[in-house]
Amino acid sequence: MKLLRVSVFWMCVSVALMMVVSCNKSSDDGVIELSYANFPPPETFPCVQMERWKAEVEARTNGRVKIRTYPGGTLLGAKEIYDGVVGGTAAIGNFAMSYQPGRFPVSEAADLPHFFPSSKVASVKLAQLLHDEAPAEFSEVKVLTAFTCPPGVIMSSSPVAEVTDLKHANLRSSGTSLDALKLLGAAPIAMPQSDVPDALHKGVISGIVSSGEVMKDMNYAVYCKYVVEARLPVISFAVVMNRQQWDKLPPEVQAVLDELYFEQAEWTGEYVDQHVEDALKWSVETHGVEIRQVSDTELATLREKLTPMMDAYVQRVSAKGIDGQKLIDFFQAP
Repeated sequence: MKLLRVSVFWMCVSVALMMVVSCNKSSDDGVIELSYANFPPPETFPCVQMERWKAEVEARTNGRVKIRTYPGGTLLGAKEIYDGVVGGTAAIGNFAMSYQPGRFPVSEAADLPHFFPSSKVASVKLAQLLHDEAPAEFSEVKVLTAFTCPPGVIMSSSPVAEVTDLKHANLRSSGTSLDALKLLGAAPIAMPQSDVPDALHKGVISGIVSSGEVMKDMNYAVYCKYVVEARLPVISFAVVMNRQQWDKLPPEVQAVLDELYFEQAEWTGEYVDQHVEDALKWSVETHGVEIRQVSDTELATLREKLTPMMDAYVQRVSAKGIDGQKLIDFFQAP
């Protein structure tokens, strides 16, 4: 029995190694095959951008590069992707920096309350920052592009009179929006998206803070009849490649991937911004959802109330020799 267990163990190891090798290789006919790990479901915008990038790479290299995509955590989980790319389990991976707090201090600046008007603006800014600064947090990989989700909106079952005073409202949230909501008086609750419909139905939460496409994609419009476009913090993403795999690519292939860096960031921002607009329009037309934007007065008060998040970030990263205020100024510059 012991011998059988040992044999099964080594068989599993062999299969795992074969998967890694098969995911990242060059075939006899010169075709370069690369694996791309992603964690959200296939229909979500991080995976839509992945499939667009794959199509562009394959077309622009005339089929010399083939990308095998793995959405939904089928190759690596959300918190495993970065290390999985560094270790070579996947050649390429898309991950959210905020899922590993403190590990990507420069990138974290993007997730602060800058009140971005759109994902496109935030995505291009983030891509520019990582390109220009080349922060040490990405020294083990090649960054292929970067982008953000759209600014957060408040979706609730009852009207929100004042975004600046949420009075212990139980709102599902994630990332830096958790800290923002606490400063606004809310009682934010972290939970998987899959648990939200039941929590809304049972009244465990009164709403959710996220980007607005979930009103349609997750059918939250059934429960949340009120939306405030509060422009709350975004969540940033980076697409990274194993450094050794990158170094092996022919220069002309590297040039194609570099050419896509800013283009992909802008395309993703535009795509998901339009997706949010379409989802909110559908919510109004199909479920009678009421949508309002924050007033200039509310926005000014929001900035003031969320300033402690900026101050805390500057203090935190200064201990690592990072000029946090410079990064904040970069994101808030026109």
